[in-house]
Amino acid sequence: MGLDMYAFIVDVEVARDGVVDVALGDTATEICYWRKFNALHGWMEDLYRQKGGSKASFNCTTVRLTANDLDRLEMDTGNNKLIPVNGFFIGIQEIYPEDLESVATFIKVAR
Repeated sequence: MGLDMYAFIVDVEVARDGVVDVALGDTATEICYWRKFNALHGWMEDLYRQKGGSKASFNCTTVRLTANDLDRLEMDTGNNKLIPVNGFFIGIQEIYPEDLESVATFIKVAR
């Protein structure tokens, strides 16, 4: 068990107007993978809640990122606003330089 997160590109027909809990469908293409990056998990869960996500557990859940979300993630990453979170199987509290580099790469690919 662990904290695994994936970023996918999906066809516009799949995403439609959904912002949370979007079914990925068969055409989803993985563009990034993170393991035990709990600060990013916390950031994504906050975004999920802000967009109306209501599942009790932010596990196996999706949140759609817009261009504005990517801009905010980029700014928050650069300004050290990714804060490690606590929880069962959530991983270590330290943020490594390669974690931040992976976010920058993800943002570039996603755009």
